[in-house]
Amino acid sequence: MKTETIYKDLGLIDYKEAWALQEEYFNILVENKKKTEVGDLPNYLIFCEHPNVYTLGKSGKDNNLLISESFLKSISATYYKTNRGGDITYHGPGQLVGYPIFDIEKLKLSIKEYVYLLEQCIINLLAKYNLKADRLQGATGVWLDSETNNPRKICAIGVKAGRYITMHGFALNINTNLSYFNHINPCGFTDKGVSSMQKELGKEINLNKVKTELLKEFEEIFNLKFIF
Repeated sequence: MKTETIYKDLGLIDYKEAWALQEEYFNILVENKKKTEVGDLPNYLIFCEHPNVYTLGKSGKDNNLLISESFLKSISATYYKTNRGGDITYHGPGQLVGYPIFDIEKLKLSIKEYVYLLEQCIINLLAKYNLKADRLQGATGVWLDSETNNPRKICAIGVKAGRYITMHGFALNINTNLSYFNHINPCGFTDKGVSSMQKELGKEINLNKVKTELLKEFEEIFNLKFIF
């Protein structure tokens, strides 16, 4: 049976505002689960873009942000410490950010299996654009040329889970301004690059088309029925 999932496209939204909305949905599902043991409410999937922002995960180190507070302001960027897993990453216009607030117990998945399937959604999507993406051992997310001397991360993944409810998610570089990554050690790495669909394909990509295609991947891989 397909799991009902409410889909919301928030467009360009401040990071903190989207985080607050995630927390709201997360708490709704957690509280419902406490009462019913098996959650009987729909999941949520949020797609959005953020104004320039750097976010640090729980296991991240402050020194992976390589710039001062005054420089942050000069490049119109903000900085937040978050409660997700992973290290530091960048979000900005032209990047598709996805926040699945899923009851993975209802989906019969462990957190490890959930992250694996999240990566698979992105890998399948990129294959539609003739971009061969894969996983990189010891590093979460989706990578290009993962088995070469030039691995490039195209999608970052960092999640939080409580009572088998997930939040936070993925950030796929589509038409992203990659110069912002020069100011951090992306995901804590100093020896690996980042890329975008636009950079790899040499043209601007239709963001709405990517959203539609990625929704289909989520629908199939997680066996979801979307409520629009």
